Formats: sequence, C-alpha cells, structure tokens
Amino acid sequence: MSGHSLNTESVSNPEKLSCCIVIPTYNNDKTIKRVIDGVIEHGLGYSIIIVNDGSTDSTAQILKEYTNKATILVNSINKGKGYALRKAFKTAWEMGFENAITIDSDGQHYPEDIATFIDAAAKNPGAMIMGSRNMEQEGVPGKSSFGNKFSNFWFKVETGITLPDTQTGFRLYPLEPISKIKLFTTKFETEIEVIVKLAWKRVPFVPIKINVLYDSEERVTHFRPFKDFTRISILNTYLVTLTLLWYLPIRVIHAIKREAIKSDESNIRKSLSIGFGFFMGIFPIWGFQLLVGIPLAFFFKLNKVLFVTSANISIPPFIPFIIFFSYQLGSPFVDNHAQITSLNSLTLDSIHLNFIQYLIGAILLSIAAGLASTLVSFLLLNVFRKGNK
Repeated sequence: MSGHSLNTESVSNPEKLSCCIVIPTYNNDKTIKRVIDGVIEHGLGYSIIIVNDGSTDSTAQILKEYTNKATILVNSINKGKGYALRKAFKTAWEMGFENAITIDSDGQHYPEDIATFIDAAAKNPGAMIMGSRNMEQEGVPGKSSFGNKFSNFWFKVETGITLPDTQTGFRLYPLEPISKIKLFTTKFETEIEVIVKLAWKRVPFVPIKINVLYDSEERVTHFRPFKDFTRISILNTYLVTLTLLWYLPIRVIHAIKREAIKSDESNIRKSLSIGFGFFMGIFPIWGFQLLVGIPLAFFFKLNKVLFVTSANISIPPFIPFIIFFSYQLGSPFVDNHAQITSLNSLTLDSIHLNFIQYLIGAILLSIAAGLASTLVSFLLLNVFRKGNK
C-alpha cells in the first residue's frame, strides 16, 4: 500500500474498548477537515485510520497535518468505498483492534454519536452496531428513503433480521468475524455484503439511533444512482440465491434445534408437533396446509415452530418426490392405475388423468410420514434430551 503512515500511539487500553475509528474519503476536501477534527474532539481518544481513496482534490494536502494524529492509508487511484473499508479493516485487525467504527467523510454524521456506539458495544460484546437514521426527518432525499427501504427488505429476506437502516455508513464492526469472511465487492455494495455475511455467521445486530445532517451545502455524495443501484441489485440476486440454496436451510435447522432443546415441553409433545407438520405438509390440500394446520396446532397445544418448520416438507424441490411416491402408494387401490416408474414419467396430463390414484396415495403417504417422523424424532429426543420424556 502506498502512503501508509502509522500512528505510533498505543492501540490498546485495558480500561477502554479495543476499537479504532475509520474514515474513508474520496474528494471530500470541503468537509474532511471538519469531520476529522470532530472525531478527534469527540472520539474519546480512540485511534483513527483514514483512507484516502485516490482523491484528486486537495484532500492529500489537508491530511498532511494529521500524520501524527492518525494512521493514513492512500490508494493511488480511486478503487471504491468498499475497497477502502476492506483495506482499513485489514489494517485495524493487524494493529490489534477488535472493533472499528466507520464514519463518512461527507459531514452527514455527528462525531458526538461515537460515545453511543462505544456504550452499545460495551453492553453487547461482539455485536454489529448499526447507526439508525431518522429517514422521516426533513431534508432526507427521496432516493435515500426508497433505497433504504429496498435494502432493508432484501436484508430481511437474506438473513431473517429486521433492521431500521441497512444503508447507514455510521457503524461499529466486530473485526474478528470480518477477518474470517471473504468479501469480493469494492464499491458501495460492500456495506450490504459485509452485514449479510456477518448475519450468516450469527453475529448479533444492535441498531442505535443517530443524528444525521442532509441539508449541508458542503456535502458531496459519490453514490451514482444507476450504476451503484445496479451493483447492489446484482449483489442481492447473488445473496438471495445463496440464501435459498444454503443459508435458509441452515436457519431452519437452527430453529428446529433451538425448539427441540427447550425444556418447557415434553419429548412426546415435540415429536407430535414434528409428525403433525410432516402430515399436514404432504396432505393433499395444496396451498391450505398451514391455513388448516396452524389452528389445529394451537388447538392441540403443539409446538408451532416445530410444526411450521416440518410442514415445509412441501417446498418446491421436494414436490416431485412427494407426487411420485403418492402415485406409487395409490396404485394398488385403483383400476387402470398410472404406470409411474420414474420422476420423468410425471406429466401434467398423467397427474390430471389419475388424480384419484394420487389423492389416495398422498393421504397414505402423509399418514406414513407423520407416524415415521413422530417415532424417529421421539427416539432422537429421548437420546439428546434425557429426563424430558
């Protein structure tokens, strides 16, 4: 890295959180000095890392007066905010810091809020602390409000976590889990990629309220609506695909595990909840399994989480197998039954012409799956939850 000057001050203090403050900047010479001075004044003595991401204005000259007060990293050309953040995180981790607060250099954030981040991190060790802006306040650009709602929606789809503000640049990152994840984006979308992958590693998230200034004439943003929105959309497509293929099943498994080990229910009640879920998931009332099953689960006082999770046996990848085995089980009970010898034999015409065969077989399959899953889960629970029979 070029232009890398290190702050020689101690990076650790046993009475303080192990943390540094990161300021990425690109052509913000009108605000960068005010931001740095504010961080020095309100940063509680924490070390500062500044990344000059290839600025072509007077930023370099301004930063010269801070060489003894901060670690300054310089990219010879502009490589993007994400690249600058990744570089800063790597440097901070190598310097021995456990956390890093990021604050934008365009002047929209208030350094006075740094104390709030430190307090939240001290109360929630290892958590990702997210600054939450008031997006309803006067002066917030319409595109920022829409973009934040868009980002919040996809973050919840990809992680199952609801956050009020996923686009804020004012954050406190735990560096240890970041050092173990692979990031490949380099622009604004990196701030989405990193929090999704931290959530996948089950890092807890804590939102805190922060102040924000939008109506400053000095503020310059380098967000390019079309290009950067396209990049973010491509990233979300990739992340949603991974979620469906891998991380959603993992979340389901963890949900089952959490419910299975809870001690407030007997093993038989838990196993009946799982068995009833398999039964309803296969029972041939497509589209109405949960509508019928959830009220019944409440009526019989079953574990609703285990029931709903198990009922998802009828997700698209399993449907061909359910239909195939339903036809096989129903064939002895009808004349002129369909000859379904493989999944390739399943067609819309064959399903329509032999619906009674499928209906009988699906009912039998749902009963068999319900009984089998109840028995298997009961045996497993007895092994892993001794004393809760």
